[in-house]
Order: sequence, then C-alpha cells, then structure tokens
Amino acid sequence: MLHQLVIDAARRDPGALAVHGPDGRLTYGELDALADRCRAALAARGVRPGDRVVLWAGKSTRAVALMQGCLRLGAVYVPVADSNPPSRAALIGRGCGAALTVTDASGAARTADAPWEAGPLATFEELLGPVNGPAGPDDLDSPDDLDDLDIPDSPGGPGGPGAPDDLAYILYTSGSTGEPKGVCLSHRNALAFVTWACELLGLGPSDRLANHAPFNFDLSVFDLYAAFHAGASVHLISSELAYAPDQLVTFLRRNELTVWYSVPSALSLMMAKGGLFEEAPPPALRVCVFAGEPFPLPQVKELRARWPEVRMFNWYGPTETNVCTSYEVTADVAERSAALPIGTVCSGDSVTLVPQERDGEYELLVSGPTVMLGYWGREPHTGPYATGDIVRVGDGGDLEFAGRRDHLVKVRGQRVELGEVESVIGAHPAVADAAVVVVGSGLEAALHAVVTKRAPDARVSLLGLKEFSAARLPSYMIVDALHVVDELPRTLNGKKDRMRMARDITPGQ
Repeated sequence: MLHQLVIDAARRDPGALAVHGPDGRLTYGELDALADRCRAALAARGVRPGDRVVLWAGKSTRAVALMQGCLRLGAVYVPVADSNPPSRAALIGRGCGAALTVTDASGAARTADAPWEAGPLATFEELLGPVNGPAGPDDLDSPDDLDDLDIPDSPGGPGGPGAPDDLAYILYTSGSTGEPKGVCLSHRNALAFVTWACELLGLGPSDRLANHAPFNFDLSVFDLYAAFHAGASVHLISSELAYAPDQLVTFLRRNELTVWYSVPSALSLMMAKGGLFEEAPPPALRVCVFAGEPFPLPQVKELRARWPEVRMFNWYGPTETNVCTSYEVTADVAERSAALPIGTVCSGDSVTLVPQERDGEYELLVSGPTVMLGYWGREPHTGPYATGDIVRVGDGGDLEFAGRRDHLVKVRGQRVELGEVESVIGAHPAVADAAVVVVGSGLEAALHAVVTKRAPDARVSLLGLKEFSAARLPSYMIVDALHVVDELPRTLNGKKDRMRMARDITPGQ
C-alpha cells in the first residue's frame, strides 16, 4: 500500500530526509508523525474511509503529509493545483462529492469574498493548528487533543495492508464535455509503476529526487512514491519556480539532485534561457527522465551530448495508465533523424496495436496493473484502455508516437482538452461560436482561440477573454492568442475544421 512506504522508511531510518519543500524539511520520522496527526485531524472533521478529500493548495510538506493522512485513514485524496481558480476547485469538489476541501492561506484569501459551495472548507491551520517555521510535528499546536480521538481504522487497520485495488487518489484532467474528468487510481496502479521505476533506475536512500510537476499531474506520482519506496528524499519545486529557467537550474545544482523528472518544455527552457550548460554537468545528477509531450530531437541530441554520464529516459503514458512504455536515450541518438521513440512496454503492462486507415499506423491499447479503475462517477473500467494515441513500430521494435485520434493535446507538458477550453470561451457573452487550436510545438506551442461574434457590434478582446477564462480555468489552459472571424471553417460533415484553422494561422500571430 502506498502509505506503508513512508511507515517502512521511517522504521528503517527516522532521521533521513524525506521531503524538502518551500515551508521547510521533514525527516521520515517527522513525516510519519505528521501523517498520523493529519489522519486524526481528518477523522475529527468527520472524514471516513472511502471519503474524498480535495487538496487545493500550493506545494508544501504539509500537503504531502495530508495525502499520507488520507491514505492512512482509507480516504481518497484529490489534488487540485493552486493555479486553479476557486470556481474550478469547487467544481471538482462537487463532482467527486468531497467530504472536505483543504486549502492554504492563498486559497482562503481567494474564497474570502465569494461563497464556497462545495462542502466543508478548511485551511491547514484550521485543520492542524498554527504552524510556525518548518512543518514538523512538534510545531503543531492543535486546539484539539488529536491523540485522544476515537479514530476509525482504515481497511486492514492503521498502516495495515488494506486492499491493493482500493481507490487511493483521483487525478482530474481536462474533459471533452467541458467538465473536468476524474481518473481513479488504486494503490496497485501506482505501485506497479513505482516498483518498476525504482528497479530500472536503481534508486536508493542516498538519492535526491526533484518534484517539478504539480501534484495533480501524474508525473508527481513517481517523484513522491519512488522517493518513499527507496527511502530517498523528494525536493518540491513550487509553482512560482516551475518555469523560471535560471532558478530551476540553481535549484538543480544547489540541492545536489540525483534524479530529475519533468516535461521536455521545462528542460528546453532551462537549456535556452537558464544557462543549463554554462557550467559543467551537475556532479550529483545521474538520471534525467522526461515525459508528457514529445521532446524535439535536436534538443535531445544536445542534452545527451552535454551530459554523457547521465542516464536518460523518454517515458510515455496517459494519466489513465501512468508510464506504460519506456525508451532509454543513449549516445546512439546522435545518429537518429526521426523523432525520439516512446520505446517498449513496461511496468508489467502489455499493449495491443489496432491497425488504422493509414498503413503502418496503429492505435495503442494498454492492459495491465497500471490501468486505472475508471473515471469518477462512471462505470468501472474493464479491459484494455484505448489511449487514442497513434503509433508506428520502428525498425528495432520500439514504438514511435505519430499523433492523436481526438482533440486532447499537450501544451507545455500539460494535458488540455480543447473542448473544455472551447466551452468556457463559448460562454463569453460576446462570443457566438469558438474553436481552440494549438499552433507551434514544444516550448513554442500556444493555444489560439478562433471565434465568431454574437452580434456585429459585440466587443471581443484577448485581454477580456483571458480575464473571463481566468475565473474558470487554470492558467495553463488560458488561450495565448485570439482570432475573430465571420464564420468558423468546417469539414464536409459539419465539424469544426481545426486542421485548417491551425494551418491558416502563422506562428507568432
């Protein structure tokens, strides 16, 4: 079980560093104790096994401890990044029937002048008492005597085995209907991937892992649980630093990180504007992994050449399966002219290739222990998961990503369903119809809105559309450019012709 990883690590070496965050550091002994206090505090608020707890906050050691507290209680945590506006956090809370939403001071301030209509809301301080300095267990002065509470056991008892297929957490992604979609993951789903990854990378207690991705992004599952599995430390990168290239490079070197895992966009930014190569390769770094979007081949080649002693991997997998294929980038990449492969199946999974209309192309279906339980509020998932991704098979048997069947895209490593963005823009009072397309690739990828006006004299501006969207969408889903047209181009069957729209837009417009 996922929560057992911290319990076991604390027993082995309670003084070892577990989490380093913007609010301080926690050893494994301190994280273990704080997780128990979180479990007690959640129980005092009426949270029971199976209940959902939304965590809408920035990264912190307390946030990590709260996830652990949820798991120890048998509750389900639902991380929502602090980039999400209150309306979307509340939408997710209502959608999963949250028993409690926990936020930080920033979230509390954003809801001060607006009614919260998604069940009980509490700050960390209200839940655990005031915290002064590092968020260690001795710094908590709770108004309640949590140690004397009658706390219900999680399935199997506190820290007990429970059931591997119990729901552990829900990751909400952009939904095609305009509503966020909750991907339900079990302990087994996460551990199948984490155990494989630890063995592949040879992780041990001396490793220091970066956590670049937000907690609602599946990349963070590796950062947290691979560290806990190995008894290593995880170093949280706040949202403010996530795309500040020079500070990321400093973070990498100053914290003597041994394992880096991020979207390619972050590495591209560090290479182009952060001075990543101005000094010798980081002496502690031994593994660099990237996933979430294609990495332009010229940049991969440069990274491989500049860091010859660092093992590199390109991992692939949607949120519904986490990482299901892997490709190790060796010095041979210098000879490649085609895009980087996504590799071969991993994590104990298996894949099925379904032929498509174009010869040599297949839709990728995934079966195995990492495949999700299903989407929240829908029937449980059964059988292989159809990714919607189109692949080819390379000469050496490695799979190569060729595109997607639908309109789910990746922009700067973040998963964006164009339909959700379109539904928000279409709700603008001056907009009659809207389409959203991606122009450019990699770090230069941008969301362009193409709209028609509701009336000839209606006013639609990019600034106004951004302000309207900011109250309803996370920042990474807000469009970068606006094009007002008389009529949206459509295909012969009447659908929006996004390919034509994207083709007619010049990058940089």
